[in-house]
Amino acid sequence: MTDSMGGASTFSVLGADLVVKGDLTAQADLHIDGRVEGDITCAALVQGESSEIIGEIRADQARLAGVLRGSITGGDVVIQRSARIYGDVHYDTLTIEQGAVVEGRFAQRSAAQPPVQIEGESRLVTT
Repeated sequence: MTDSMGGASTFSVLGADLVVKGDLTAQADLHIDGRVEGDITCAALVQGESSEIIGEIRADQARLAGVLRGSITGGDVVIQRSARIYGDVHYDTLTIEQGAVVEGRFAQRSAAQPPVQIEGESRLVTT
């Protein structure tokens, strides 16, 4: 991977056996398989199926597959079938796979962006 300046981009992985208590801020892309109790701000986030995040997420791109207890604000948000989201989702573009569970509200950040894409049937509970 390279960044826009031609250098190597950074990618950080938090393993399944790791528990972080506190906020994470990174210019890097993050892959989280463990548990984070705190807010996360990063360029791109990949959440593993076995992970749990308790806090707010802000990312340009996010692919969620685990448990999130808090809201997410992102540009391109993908909620995979194994994801369980308990909080609001703010997005520019949104894809939700069949089987995903979201208990919260959806709000598009910009009216100029494409509409929400929902693949298959998902259980959506809005408050």
